[in-house]
Amino acid sequence: MRRVLIVSPHFPPTNAPDHQRVRMSLPYFRENGWDPVVLAVAAACVEVPQDALLAETLPAAVPVHRVRALPARWTRLAGLGNLGYRAWFQLDRAGSRLLRDGRFDLVYFSTTQFVATALGRRWQRRFGVPYVVDIQDPWRTDYYERPGAPSPPGGWKYRFARWQAARLEEKSWRGAAGFVSVSADYLEQLRARYDWFGAKPAALVPFGASEADFELVRSRHDLVAAYPREPGAVHLVSVGVVGPIMRTALEFLFAGVRNLRTTHPAAAARLRLHFIGTSYAPGAQAGLSVLPVAAACGVADLVREEPGRVGYFTAIKTLLAADAIVILGSDDPAYNPSKIATSFLTGRPALALTPAGSALDRMVRELNFAAVASWPAPVGVATATEFLLRLLGHDGTASAAEHNWTAFAAHHTARARTRQQCQLFMRALGFSP
Repeated sequence: MRRVLIVSPHFPPTNAPDHQRVRMSLPYFRENGWDPVVLAVAAACVEVPQDALLAETLPAAVPVHRVRALPARWTRLAGLGNLGYRAWFQLDRAGSRLLRDGRFDLVYFSTTQFVATALGRRWQRRFGVPYVVDIQDPWRTDYYERPGAPSPPGGWKYRFARWQAARLEEKSWRGAAGFVSVSADYLEQLRARYDWFGAKPAALVPFGASEADFELVRSRHDLVAAYPREPGAVHLVSVGVVGPIMRTALEFLFAGVRNLRTTHPAAAARLRLHFIGTSYAPGAQAGLSVLPVAAACGVADLVREEPGRVGYFTAIKTLLAADAIVILGSDDPAYNPSKIATSFLTGRPALALTPAGSALDRMVRELNFAAVASWPAPVGVATATEFLLRLLGHDGTASAAEHNWTAFAAHHTARARTRQQCQLFMRALGFSP
């Protein structure tokens, strides 16, 4: 049995999306020949909400080592609240101790706290253990520099992050033995940027979904949906952060609603579009990102936005209670949201709004469970309108025959995604630079 040290600074009960791959994979590593050990940051030191149910899903036999992080109130004096900075030295010390005292075959970084991946190069030099990086988002991106892109969020912090990525990405990742990525486009961007990247083992492994999570939600009667149902209304739900790069998707959706209101006003009046957990910001700091777009499109009266984040299992309960699910794509065609496989498992009708040919477009069409409204073709608005009209004219149930369950079982479950990661691990161990 080989051993892998998994570095995931966010970890249950922390409710953060970038640990979900690790959390869902932990039950299946051993059946694929790998004994996992997790290195994380203590939840009390992380500035995101907690969800105790997430911790209940962790296999008891998997060791989890947690470190403290510098208080954010101190580091923000220097303008740095990122967890990767606040816990970098603590992770280094704990990881060095584990690698020195135990036999590990591989280190696996699965996190969007990219600065933590710089520890891979450091540990490899000191202990000779190869490392693999999981690319859930791009560290270095030129999206906001492209013609027509919106202004980047974050002001000087964005500029600093871009400056840092340009200087650290290659140094941190050149020594990696392999890469996992949620998007083929991210891998292509790295191949185009670095001449050495093409020789590295790399695998496209989008996020899977855990059927056990759905069983847990259905067994917990204390979980309630994050919105109230209204008699006679038809509820469409989107759960997750909505950033500026999703504005086009929102405009296509709301244009479809506006069209429906023009042609079938009584039917459109029954619609309720709920956007839950639209901001990463905590509590009162969370701003509205959807309602201003809805107001500009003239349909704000049908839209409800709750920017505060909800627990992971509450999110599943909320999706299960919906009449239909809305999946918002990004103006960046490489974007491949983690919610696709989860949305598939709900069995609810779904509408995906995304650029034609994007990673989201390809995966949704493979699984064949959602109507796809794409752009730049104007037919995307018509697709959204037709989806809404069909939904309002039927009882909202989805036929299981429309879902590609064969493809889902073979490639998109948590078990299948873990197998794909472990196959990449073996390729990485055989890689000779």
